[in-house]
Amino acid sequence: MSPNRQIRGGKVMPVANLYTVILGLAFCVVFATAVFVAYKCYLQYETIFSIP
Repeated sequence: MSPNRQIRGGKVMPVANLYTVILGLAFCVVFATAVFVAYKCYLQYETIFSIP
């Protein structure tokens, strides 16, 4: 064991990047759905949040 060995980690694992991409896509889908629902509610009821 050399005292001059590299302290920092090596390459980033591709699996971690894949999970990050999946998480990002899931966030985008949820956000797009929320925007779509708000838009449709505004078109039908002329308001997004209303108290009956």
